[in-house]
Amino acid sequence: TLFRSKQHQQEYKISSFEQRLMNEIEFRLERTPVEESDEDVHHDEIPTGKCIAPVFDKRLKHFRVMEGTAVTFTCRVVGIPMPKVYWFKDGKQISKKNEHSKMRREADGTCSLHVEAATNDDDGNYTIMAANPQGKVSCSGHLLVQTAPVHVRLAPTVHSRRVRARVQEREGEPIQEGFFRPHFLQAPGDMVCHEGRLCRLDCKVSGLPVPDLVWHLNGNPVLPDANHMMLIRENGIHSLVIDPLMQKDAGTYTCVATNKTGQTSFQLDLSVIAKEVMKIPVFLEKLQNSGVPEGYPVRLESRVVGMPPPVFYWKKNNETIPCNDGRISMHQDMTGYVCLLIQPTKKSDAGWYTLSAKNDAGVASCTARLDIYAQWYQQIPQPIKGRSGGSRYATLPGQGLNIWSAFSSIENPRIYSPPPQDFVESEEL
Repeated sequence: TLFRSKQHQQEYKISSFEQRLMNEIEFRLERTPVEESDEDVHHDEIPTGKCIAPVFDKRLKHFRVMEGTAVTFTCRVVGIPMPKVYWFKDGKQISKKNEHSKMRREADGTCSLHVEAATNDDDGNYTIMAANPQGKVSCSGHLLVQTAPVHVRLAPTVHSRRVRARVQEREGEPIQEGFFRPHFLQAPGDMVCHEGRLCRLDCKVSGLPVPDLVWHLNGNPVLPDANHMMLIRENGIHSLVIDPLMQKDAGTYTCVATNKTGQTSFQLDLSVIAKEVMKIPVFLEKLQNSGVPEGYPVRLESRVVGMPPPVFYWKKNNETIPCNDGRISMHQDMTGYVCLLIQPTKKSDAGWYTLSAKNDAGVASCTARLDIYAQWYQQIPQPIKGRSGGSRYATLPGQGLNIWSAFSSIENPRIYSPPPQDFVESEEL
């Protein structure tokens, strides 16, 4: 079956614009949670040895097939641990229970998606994403389903009015034979897109003669300009491409298809998520040099702002500080306050400490010195209790201050008295 399908599927090159659309799908998918994957691949236990992010040895190709023929997308992905794989069509995940698009995976990492009989609904971009704890990677292939030429049967020469009446009854509407009212085979639903990104509204319409399409936003015609393009692909898919998407593009879109037999339309609501303003981290309060006696706690504090909120990393002497140290703890809050608490401190804690703040906009760092002093133990004198009231000399004995009363352990102290001598008047007086 695989050999037979390869005979019918033909590789072809896609346009640079189509490649850009696929890149946009891959960018979005790699940042969006997925629902299901291979049941036999689990990442609960991550190996302790060498880990490798997923890599494609063989990538998906682009194929052009006729409606009703088989087609198989094939690629090969490797990684440690074995990556989980997910398949998508036009950004929508393909369920494993899908019987029309069958997924298969070999032991060597070869992955395939097989469609036995392609229809117009299978036309589009197919993406495979591989993921393990080391990262995600994706690649895409485009499938162009071509419809066999339809030979419009000319109405036979009508010889009686009964034949024409039967034709009108069968069509249900009294319109000219060989012409068909427009009918949308494919139409998008309500969409939510991010400001600044590419947005594409796809639809497919049938009708004879080929209908003309007009887009309206909130009742006003959407005119082609630098940011709005109306495209028609080979398979009849009509696209309104908005790049980049702006807040003013949000609203209700109406697509009207018209030919000489009539018209039809559909509507959708497009919501635009405001673009996140990115700002590199900035230190409002930097780390300060500090010093404490050994055994005392210390806080190294800072305040940082950034958008999106940054992730913080602490280093001491250019080496990452472990988080499992019972004496060292890291704290932060929503206001940008960041703190490294060390309690109790040791002599080995002395050194240069660096705080780095990183987000998608950039990284900022600041450094400060912490010194640990040896602790000096000294006796602190007891405070002297004073007596209230009276003069400071009221408690003195009548003979004056007796200093020997402070030495109660000395009995009969010997008081030294110098020998009497005559006083001599100084000549300087």
